[in-house]
Amino acid sequence: MTQPAPPDSDLPMRRVLIDLSLMTLIGVVLAIIGPFGSFEMPLAWRLVYWLGLAYAGYAIYRPIGGLIGRLEHSLALPSAGLWVAAVVVATVPMTAVVLLLGSLPGPISLPGAQVILATYASVFVIGAAVTALFYALQSGKTAQPALANRPTTVPRSAPEPEPPAVPRAIPFLDRLPPELGSDLIALEMEDHYVRAHTALGSDLVLLRLRDALGELDGIEGMQVHRSWWVARHAVKDVAREGRNVRLLLDTGIEAPVSRANVAVLRDAGWI
Repeated sequence: MTQPAPPDSDLPMRRVLIDLSLMTLIGVVLAIIGPFGSFEMPLAWRLVYWLGLAYAGYAIYRPIGGLIGRLEHSLALPSAGLWVAAVVVATVPMTAVVLLLGSLPGPISLPGAQVILATYASVFVIGAAVTALFYALQSGKTAQPALANRPTTVPRSAPEPEPPAVPRAIPFLDRLPPELGSDLIALEMEDHYVRAHTALGSDLVLLRLRDALGELDGIEGMQVHRSWWVARHAVKDVAREGRNVRLLLDTGIEAPVSRANVAVLRDAGWI
């Protein structure tokens, strides 16, 4: 599937770099504090130890967000319970990493059950705290109003009557950079983000799909799949492979249609 390269296509990489910078800061702070008996290590080894754990923890706990987003939509389960369950499961491999690093430079031996449980409890507390921190930071970004970044107008020295600014009818379009225009074609869910496809390209918006749908009043469209919304005017053709149906959109994008929505689209005259 081909589509125009988004003008801000390096956004996921910037997000990872920001996350890793934060994990580096956390690792350095823990190395200086030296919790859980690590203060007895030399400072250089503490830095290696805690930075290694910070990066390993990021690799293990970071995918939780994408998994929660998919399960929340597909299983209709409460988000809080899914987060707790995911952290409980992710702490198991993270505990193994902690025990492995703690036994270096060797020899490596299997500790007793009491040591494993105590290590798991400590890892769970830190892992849950850091995961909650990342979740809070992402939620805070999502809650920022879309109008916060609009430039302010400097009043003229000689005031002249001007017509009042007409607010944009589609609130979601305020979240898009100007270079993407306003010809919205489709929305695609990616983790906690929504990829907005327009006639000029695409960009990621930190917003859940169901929240984005509430800001699209005024655009004729439909959620054709649990992770896709499509504008009616952008549908050029329909592709079928057995029972699978895809909408062929402008700029070459293909949007899958869930089987439950095939009849709905047919009744609406889309297919």
